[in-house]
Amino acid sequence: MFKSLLFVPGDSERKIEKAAASGADILIYDLEDSVVPDRKAEARQITRAALKNADRSICKYYVRVNSLDTEWIREDLAAVVPARPDGIVLPKCNSADDIKSLDALISSHETEEAISRTKIIAIVTETPQGVLALTNPGWVQPRLAGMMWGAEDLSAEIGATVNYDNGDYTEPFRLARNLCLIAARAAGVVPIDTVFADFRDEAGLTSLCQKARRDGFEAKAAIHPAQVKPINDAFQATPEEIEWAKKVITLLRESDSGVASLDGKMLDMPHLRIAQKILAKAESGGKS
Repeated sequence: MFKSLLFVPGDSERKIEKAAASGADILIYDLEDSVVPDRKAEARQITRAALKNADRSICKYYVRVNSLDTEWIREDLAAVVPARPDGIVLPKCNSADDIKSLDALISSHETEEAISRTKIIAIVTETPQGVLALTNPGWVQPRLAGMMWGAEDLSAEIGATVNYDNGDYTEPFRLARNLCLIAARAAGVVPIDTVFADFRDEAGLTSLCQKARRDGFEAKAAIHPAQVKPINDAFQATPEEIEWAKKVITLLRESDSGVASLDGKMLDMPHLRIAQKILAKAESGGKS
């Protein structure tokens, strides 16, 4: 399990070095949106070197490659997979078949380098096609570790002038968010909340984190190191939640009927599963 994922421009050695001290559970070296075409080649080499020199004890390392429909993705994978990232982030994922296509591309490099299976996190709502595909079967795949939703590219695709207003996302983006959450749960992978672009607004970030966690998201992506601590704090179980979970587990295990009562509310097996998840994440510190 993980709580925070920090995107870092793959062409900036300074930002990569700074990100290592952020406390993020996953660092995502970005070869896509934060790198202009003229710097793609240099970004691959900087990212490859960063992976080779990375301290694997502090976090996991993923790379966001360019999308499958670009001329760059094969070069991205050829450069970074031999450096053994923990995972690849696929942007503009339009269907479960895109995961299979990326799987095949990664496999060819893994075979050459004798590398174990690299995980995939898919960004699944950056196009209208991707949003609609979330209602289809097929997302249960061995490499898939998480599904993240995105708002900025989707805004451009559907012609929306605003995606966030008065402290929350507007309706089209709430739809994308909710479908991502449900599809991820159906696939048995981690649902990841999207980035919050205003990195100076800590109160707004915290509010979105609380809403995401309330609804079932397990993690949130960040674009600035300053966002990592608020995310980690918000997605950590509180002492009150841990105490509640322990009481629920004790009461239901002692119950002969599979039903119990706590503070005037009925408890049954769904509450037991929730309590077990709370304790499992608390005991792991939020990291796998």
